[in-house]
Amino acid sequence: MAQVTNFFAGANSGNGFQNLFGELVDIEDTYDFIVLKGGPGVGKNTFMREIGRAMEQAGTAVEYLWCSGDPDSLDGVVLPELRCAVADGTSPHVIEPRYPAAVDRYVDLGRFYDLTAAKSAAAEAKTYTRAYQAAYASAYRCLKAARQVELDAVTAVRGGFDAQRAERRIRGIIQRELRRRGAERGKTIRRFLGSITHKGNVWRFDSVDSLCKRVYEFADSWELAGAAMTQLHRAAVEKGWDVIACMAPEEPDRIEHLLIPGLELAFVTSRPGMEYGKCPYRRVRMDAMADAGGKGKLRFQSRMASLLREEGIESLKEAKAQHDRLEAVYNPYVDFDGVRALAALEAGRLLSWLR
Repeated sequence: MAQVTNFFAGANSGNGFQNLFGELVDIEDTYDFIVLKGGPGVGKNTFMREIGRAMEQAGTAVEYLWCSGDPDSLDGVVLPELRCAVADGTSPHVIEPRYPAAVDRYVDLGRFYDLTAAKSAAAEAKTYTRAYQAAYASAYRCLKAARQVELDAVTAVRGGFDAQRAERRIRGIIQRELRRRGAERGKTIRRFLGSITHKGNVWRFDSVDSLCKRVYEFADSWELAGAAMTQLHRAAVEKGWDVIACMAPEEPDRIEHLLIPGLELAFVTSRPGMEYGKCPYRRVRMDAMADAGGKGKLRFQSRMASLLREEGIESLKEAKAQHDRLEAVYNPYVDFDGVRALAALEAGRLLSWLR
């Protein structure tokens, strides 16, 4: 059975759309990277699903990258065993080939529009495009306000955090769990494990369980585990282990979860709204290492941030509804049989390289 994992390469946050699409693949070590172009409703998700399905049936590993605007829709498919990938290269995550044809290449799905018919719906297309863009702008304003309130609380708690105690605990874990693999440094792949979406918070902890039998859960309500994750990440790559570093959507430079598939070992952060929800191998209680004074104020700030995020989610729902209307305008004018036929042709090309 093919190994299937699920991550995100983009995420919604108080700073707007966060983008890791530039790190989707190591372009210097990639054989083929298909960059899909084409507008709304043209079949990019259909194309990528067809590729993923064909690869799963062939038994090769598939990494699905889901869309933060619609977590039921794909933004990309990575095929690590083939050193190949396919991704949506349109806004807000535009991708341009670096080594055209030699490594990465365009596939234009816009050819499957009925141009004459689509132009007859120009007024509707403009209306719904403006509406969904305005809804996203509203969502990001709410998420930014929520983040500002949240940061005040996080800063207050960090002032009473026993960082030395945490560091000692992490050193013990490193000594116990991270044996040396080789002289070369390990590689790091950066992803998001999830995002806030029109469905609320969506976190793909199923990928953690798929790759790692042993999971350390960091109970961390106040973003205290960042330094610990950095310490673990540094030790793992220095000892030769390849890792998947799952970054925090609100701070893409901060590691929130760390997966070491070669050791079947993971370190995940768990907090309200991002609960791991399983029985971990070990639990590290970061909250217990902080003296959080002013608990009444912290509860108030948490509630305010939560209410503002709920407003943001409502705007994300509106953005999704308007985008669905936009796609419904285009869908009747798209040759989906042609999209699927092209996907089958490209899947066959990829599978020929597998053999």
